[in-house]
Amino acid sequence: MNTLDTMKPVPHLSVDEIVEQERRLTLRRFTHSDAWALGSMLVEMAHLREAPVAIDIRRGTQQLFHAALPGSSADNDAWIDRKRRVVERYGESSYLVGARHRARGTTFEESSRLDPDRYAAHGGSFPITVAGAGVVGSITVSGLPQAEDHAMVVEALERFIAT
Repeated sequence: MNTLDTMKPVPHLSVDEIVEQERRLTLRRFTHSDAWALGSMLVEMAHLREAPVAIDIRRGTQQLFHAALPGSSADNDAWIDRKRRVVERYGESSYLVGARHRARGTTFEESSRLDPDRYAAHGGSFPITVAGAGVVGSITVSGLPQAEDHAMVVEALERFIAT
């Protein structure tokens, strides 16, 4: 069995656990080739798991990678845009931003005063952070429940960093 075809059970994560993920998933660099390698890894993971997802990787506002797997739809692209805008605005994962609001007993939609048609603090978009440079882009998955979208991105970044 290929190690890319099994997804670990997705635990409930605390704000502190998500913050720790973001801290440790820092890259040394992020090039066009890195985006292709990381995106291709995500596509392989999704194919093996038959995950109906769309994948988007950006550096700044430039889209470096996009893939839509069987079962995904244009709705997933709209979710990608909404989740990615949260990362661009806050410099944190869309899952973390939503978790911070829930921890305060509210929701992002109630408290942020941002248009919910343009912003979604649901799991699946993660900042691409480069050591010494900070957040330079985003990687986003849409098509699974939000915790699973987030977990798939985290797993791909962990594998990518390990290579």
